[in-house]
Amino acid sequence: MSKPMIRIHNTASGEITDREMTDAEYKLYEANIKENAQREAEAQAKAAAKAAAKAAAESKLAALGLTADEVAAIVGN
Repeated sequence: MSKPMIRIHNTASGEITDREMTDAEYKLYEANIKENAQREAEAQAKAAAKAAAKAAAESKLAALGLTADEVAAIVGN
C-alpha cells in the first residue's frame, strides 16, 4: 500500500511539489488517526453517560409527582 501524499507549496517561487510521506511522517500520521479515534470514542461515551444521567434524573423527579414542565425546568434541556 502506498503512503499518503504530502504537498509542499513554495510561496516564494510558486513551485508545488507532491511526494509520499516518509516513514516517520507516516508513523506520526497513523498515531494521530488512532488518537483522534480514541478522543471521539471518549467524547461519545461521555455524551451517552450524560444523557443517561439526565434521563435517570428526569425519571426520579417524575416519580416524585412533578409535572413534565416542572421536570424540564429543574433538569433543563
